[in-house]
Amino acid sequence: MTPAETRRIGLRLENIDKRYGGLYALRRVSLEIEPGECVAFAGRNGSGKTTLLRIAAQLVRPSAGKLTFSPAPNQSERATKNTGFVAHATMVYDELTAEENLLLFARLLEIPEPSQRVESLLRDVGLFERRDSLVRTFSRGMRQRVALARALLHEPSVLLLDEPATGLDPQGVSWLAATLRRLRDADCTILMSLHGESEISDVATRAIRLDAGAVVADTRNGASLHSILTFANA
Repeated sequence: MTPAETRRIGLRLENIDKRYGGLYALRRVSLEIEPGECVAFAGRNGSGKTTLLRIAAQLVRPSAGKLTFSPAPNQSERATKNTGFVAHATMVYDELTAEENLLLFARLLEIPEPSQRVESLLRDVGLFERRDSLVRTFSRGMRQRVALARALLHEPSVLLLDEPATGLDPQGVSWLAATLRRLRDADCTILMSLHGESEISDVATRAIRLDAGAVVADTRNGASLHSILTFANA
């Protein structure tokens, strides 16, 4: 799977703050994410990883600072045309089948030949034989596979993943790592939150550690990926 259009998109976060009342989830975060980078965000629970990803997905507005994309999408385009997002919650409908879920999102995204695209993804994620099963009958790992397929439907140029391996068995983790590696090599920009080193973290080209909402380590500034991921998981 590769992005539908040959389009390399980067992100810039400039002095991003996010406050919930008097609590800072992010504090003056400034990052330049180059097009085609695969960035792993690490940090303990509450360090700001999820908030940062939700801001990048334009689901949450920062309290201060600015998010920009490079090159900037055309004004007529919505962010969803370029971005795929998998949150910790799978955001799929329990009372629909796996196939119905993906067809619904494919039509909302105006994907050409949605049935063919959905069938291809169901085969990729290993759920084709369960395509007619209601999602409420699925395990957590199977639901995660549906969520990943949903995020990949429109072949995004930017992919945002919050703990993407949640619930996946070893076979699922290997599939996800291989898929992310293919997307990375096709210049898809990937941002993902992780806990510790894994087959998924091996795909990363850069790692950033957050603590109390601030960036405290970045491989771009000389830190090692191993030290960032192992410290964050300690």
